[in-house]
Amino acid sequence: LKEGKDLRLFIWVTMQVYPSYSFYTMTENGCEYRDRVLTMDTMNPNVKRVEYAVRGPIVQRAVQIERELKMGIKKPFTEVIKANIGDCHAMGQKPITFFRQVLALCSYPDLLEDSKFPEDAKSRARRILQACGGGSLGAYSTSQGIEMIRQDIARYIEQRDGGITCDPDNIYLSTGASDAIVTMLKLLVSGEGMSRTGVMISIPQYPLYSAALADLGAVQISYYLDEDNCWSLDISELRHALQEAKKHCSPRALCIINPGNPTGQVQSRQCIEDVIRFAAAEKLFLMADEVYQDNVYADGCKFHSFKKVLFEMGLEYSEKVELASFHSTSKCYMGECGFRGGYMEVVNLDPEVKVQLTKLVSVRLCPPVPGQALLDVVVNPPQPDEPSYDTFIKERTDTLATLAEKASMTQEILNQVPGIKCNPVQGAMYTFPRIHLPPKAILEAKGQVPDMFYCMKLLEETGICLVPGSGFGQRDGTYHFRMTILPPKEKLKIVLAKIKEFHQHFMEQYS
Repeated sequence: LKEGKDLRLFIWVTMQVYPSYSFYTMTENGCEYRDRVLTMDTMNPNVKRVEYAVRGPIVQRAVQIERELKMGIKKPFTEVIKANIGDCHAMGQKPITFFRQVLALCSYPDLLEDSKFPEDAKSRARRILQACGGGSLGAYSTSQGIEMIRQDIARYIEQRDGGITCDPDNIYLSTGASDAIVTMLKLLVSGEGMSRTGVMISIPQYPLYSAALADLGAVQISYYLDEDNCWSLDISELRHALQEAKKHCSPRALCIINPGNPTGQVQSRQCIEDVIRFAAAEKLFLMADEVYQDNVYADGCKFHSFKKVLFEMGLEYSEKVELASFHSTSKCYMGECGFRGGYMEVVNLDPEVKVQLTKLVSVRLCPPVPGQALLDVVVNPPQPDEPSYDTFIKERTDTLATLAEKASMTQEILNQVPGIKCNPVQGAMYTFPRIHLPPKAILEAKGQVPDMFYCMKLLEETGICLVPGSGFGQRDGTYHFRMTILPPKEKLKIVLAKIKEFHQHFMEQYS
């Protein structure tokens, strides 16, 4: 029975003689387990191709190290600093008072009788609860999201875009922006072989895109951002990537992240116009990931929504180009990642496809209603004549100013380190510096991706958790890491000083 063939024969004969027999097999280490239906051989092969570096091996090791520290195991550091993910509140950013007041009132309506809460927070909470089933956040909403909140979002978009009309029926609330992005990709992916859908994504990219495309069995079409020009988008690069892709798939969509993750660039209006013209000429569906739209720090940079630019380019484009744009409560000055609030606006979507989209989102019943409530106060904040206005404006301004200060400080300190080159952090919450790795270090990696080797050593020696650039994609022969600028200013200084010291020691060790 030691031979696999004989063991399988024994199992088959036993099951014929004793059909109700609960059969167990033995592993090499003696542990018993029921003969499994779902194995690595029988599972969905697309899932095995999914990779998500932001929560990958580095982060798993960081969690292990945290446990070891709690057990009293000695390390050359006393804490793990997770600068791997844009989790604002976990890094010490304070919630906006007004948002939490309204959410508290919605969660526990008895507080509406409490004089400690301002009247504008109470009026928002009452309005939201009246729109909820049974007056409770615990009730399901419609699958597309609470109608009143979609109306508020539409007004917010109209205000943001200078009066350009927004139809609430084109708004779909979602479990963070990620949920809406994956939903739209599901609609787009079809075909087999040469007709299989290809989706253009930037390199470096946020790994949600490559992971979702792998899961859906779509073709990833990579276009490279120009690192030497502050990670700008070059239309000639888009054309080249598209023409190469047409040889083996059917390109149907173009994804843009603006402001950029992980690269922190802010696209110019001219660049956005060029992208829209390119999408129109090549009949590509545009997906605009705009979750960092309030996170713009650099002088001369400004956020331009794709929808606004599209409609200002005239009917030739505004009636032709199909667009889905995404926003979230997780980033900007809010940083409310855990509430999973987000929305998608669709423009020029085929009416019959829109019916299918509504059907698809109905399968998940509805987005989290507390996240919808939070989204409503984000798009409907205190007004100048309301009691919470001054505090709200101060908190929002201070949060964004602090992020801008940390963006500048991060760039400045990293560029002082020989062997590290950091582009200006124009926006978003990350820096993606290029690191020089000596040939000896690349050899020492022994099959491990060199920047993974670098980041793992950094973690083991300093307790700082970063994500290797290979997890986001990069040009061959270049190496990077992504780190957030979110830690409190004093802690960020410590992080940057440790990275500087580690890199200098690393270069000496492997030179």
